[in-house]
Amino acid sequence: MTTDIRTPLPVRRPAPALLQPPRPRRRRGRWGAQIFLTAVSLAFLAPLLLAVYASLRPYQETAQYGYFSWPRELSFEYYRRAFTESGMGKYFVNTLIITVPAVIVTLFLAAFVAFAVSRLRLRGGLVLLVFFTAGNLLPQQVIATPLYVLFNRIPLPWWMSDSLTMYDSYWAVIVVNIGFQLGFCVFVLANFMRTLPQEILEAAVVDGAGVWTQFWCVTLPLCRPALAALATLEFTWIYNDFLWALIFISDPDKLPITSSLNNLRGQFFTDYNLLAAGSVLVALPTVLVFLLLQRHFIAGLTLGSTKG
Repeated sequence: MTTDIRTPLPVRRPAPALLQPPRPRRRRGRWGAQIFLTAVSLAFLAPLLLAVYASLRPYQETAQYGYFSWPRELSFEYYRRAFTESGMGKYFVNTLIITVPAVIVTLFLAAFVAFAVSRLRLRGGLVLLVFFTAGNLLPQQVIATPLYVLFNRIPLPWWMSDSLTMYDSYWAVIVVNIGFQLGFCVFVLANFMRTLPQEILEAAVVDGAGVWTQFWCVTLPLCRPALAALATLEFTWIYNDFLWALIFISDPDKLPITSSLNNLRGQFFTDYNLLAAGSVLVALPTVLVFLLLQRHFIAGLTLGSTKG
């Protein structure tokens, strides 16, 4: 009786190179992208930082040593002068009278149209969406003259306009901003509402919810990130508008905040450090709005980035 003794096969050991942890190959690419983005950010922030730096220095110092020289004296005197000499308090109120209603009405109407186009499956909904989007392609300067003639012929009661027409009133600037900003908001909200699960509305219909309940209680709360992002953008765009107020308002006491900077320019001499301080004060409300809505704004911009 023989015994079959088999020798064990030699175990193949992996090569030493395979035992080493994989080296990150994309680290250089990430460092390059970070350096590039940092450089672009600094390039965009450079004018703002230079304006803040100049607003803290006396004009005589910058005229003698240059704007890029080391400061000898820093103070907030120019900010006090810019606010008092330009009458910014009155212009801030005028801007809020124009901007706040325009933003609210624009988002409210855009949400209505976007809901009808994207969720109710109306016939011709795509054509309607293209129509609203195409309105953004129209140059604003083309219809400035027709709107000027039209607003002079639209009567308003005395408690709505001192001129008894839409011209030289806040209503003209509000209506124009709503008309031009509505298409963009409809396009954004319609595409966002299409990403919402259809089962949510179907469950609401089963529970007896009407169209208004589906819009106000179900769809609109889910659109809060998109609405916050649009509110930030629209407030910034309408707040910084200067063209329409200059065309449709003739009373200097009704002009928005962007026109107050002209009061800081002298007839024969302009203190650019004082003008820089006024520009920083004008930009502060938009920065404040962004800081208040920053979390929702970033959430609205990153929607859909993790899907797929």
